[in-house]
Amino acid sequence: MKFISWNVNGFRALQRKMDVGAWLKETGAEALCIQETKLQRSQVDFQTSEYLQFWNDAERKGYSGTAIFTRRKPLNATYGIGIEEHDHEGRVITLEYENFYLVTVYTPNTKRDLSRLSYRMEWGKAFTDYIKHLDADKPVIFCGDLNVAHQSIDLKNAKSNEKNAGFTIEERSDFSRLLDAGFTDSFRYLHPKQEGAYSWWSFMAHARQRNIGWRIDYFVVSDRLRSRIRDAKILSNMMGSDHCPVELDLA
Repeated sequence: MKFISWNVNGFRALQRKMDVGAWLKETGAEALCIQETKLQRSQVDFQTSEYLQFWNDAERKGYSGTAIFTRRKPLNATYGIGIEEHDHEGRVITLEYENFYLVTVYTPNTKRDLSRLSYRMEWGKAFTDYIKHLDADKPVIFCGDLNVAHQSIDLKNAKSNEKNAGFTIEERSDFSRLLDAGFTDSFRYLHPKQEGAYSWWSFMAHARQRNIGWRIDYFVVSDRLRSRIRDAKILSNMMGSDHCPVELDLA
């Protein structure tokens, strides 16, 4: 089974750059999970005869938002994590299948001045609790823009970013606690020492051309799915956003 995740930085903007439906069909993916759709569902015309569509829009227009396009009809679809204060920004969709849950998530950014760090920590604990609750029922595959580079190897300039959003000790520790709760970062599981593997680049200073980036987009799976991981890829040649897609292949 192939799954793809992509922070598209505006779905309508992506549509202007490429034929999303044709590309999705070409990938052969079981599901495409996207983040930062930046729209209300009524604002987009996207036809996918081979994929069912699930959208979770933020209440604030032009902000955040997630979607999943999937070949297989789920048993159930839920939106958010069931906590009112966290469910206004369209950040989570969960599809339940017979043998696993598939979750797309767009983790809140702490902002450049770290003004949202406190909220980000509250979110992180709530999301970890949510994922643990799902995992108690059946294995979980979750993916998305987690807005954190977990280790120094996961960004180009670790030393100079130690106190910056996305690489604070608080955010990194939060992700460590999630993994310690019974989950595996699929890419690092297969490629524990690979450097220069990034999924996001600033638009400034030709960062992408120079590969000055961060790995902040992930596929994370329940530990008991580790043996089924066949590949975990960063599709860095795929253009259309400041992020590139990431892929998980499971047996």
